[in-house]
Amino acid sequence: MFVHFLVSGVLGMLIGLCRPFNPDNSRLCARIYSVPALRILGLKLEMDAQGLMQHQRSCVIVANHQSNYDLFVLGSLVPERTVTIGKKSLKWVPLFGQIYWLAGNVLINRANAEQAKQAMLTTTDTLQHKDTSIWVFAEGTRNLGKGLLPFKKGAFQMAINAGVPIIPLCTSNYKNHMHLNRWRSGTVKVRSLAPIPTAGLSLDDMPALIERCRLQMQECIQSMDREIAAADDENLKARGGVRGQH
Repeated sequence: MFVHFLVSGVLGMLIGLCRPFNPDNSRLCARIYSVPALRILGLKLEMDAQGLMQHQRSCVIVANHQSNYDLFVLGSLVPERTVTIGKKSLKWVPLFGQIYWLAGNVLINRANAEQAKQAMLTTTDTLQHKDTSIWVFAEGTRNLGKGLLPFKKGAFQMAINAGVPIIPLCTSNYKNHMHLNRWRSGTVKVRSLAPIPTAGLSLDDMPALIERCRLQMQECIQSMDREIAAADDENLKARGGVRGQH
């Protein structure tokens, strides 16, 4: 993984330097990191995200955030012309930070309210006029596989201001179920939900919009977790094992 991370970093830097701030750089760099990493880590990814990948216009993608492994788990699902929002301090992380910046992602200084507000206005303009989507981890931080945290307002405010739909993207709880010392480290399910329209909504509608999105994602994540648990039980039975003995 260390060698892969270095090689991917060099390739990502070349892409960023050859076409700086191109909104499709994030997709290419994410795939470079993700596809080999899944094989190295032995993670099996089961995707049902055609609705996201086939979406043809700007949107706000809202995903749950478990750990730094999300880069590898979700990297192959980044659609064309999609950028993310991250902390401005990421820019100074050696190699990765410079790639992140050159990929055209939006960097926000959360400690400076005026700069954060200006960045949000910029993203609204991007959504409306530049045929580019925004990917946001709505919890604002990693939940470490302990279930969805409360959602921040930023993603929903952007979607309402721009009048673009929200596409929820759900990942099963893998953080506490990976076994990275095995050839098969576990299964991760990823599923995109139907777009939630925001046209005609105002900021007064934001609390209900946040609750609707969070509830749909929570139900989807719980459903995927049950599917994985059922499949694991079936595999144990097929091998003549008992879950509690392993």
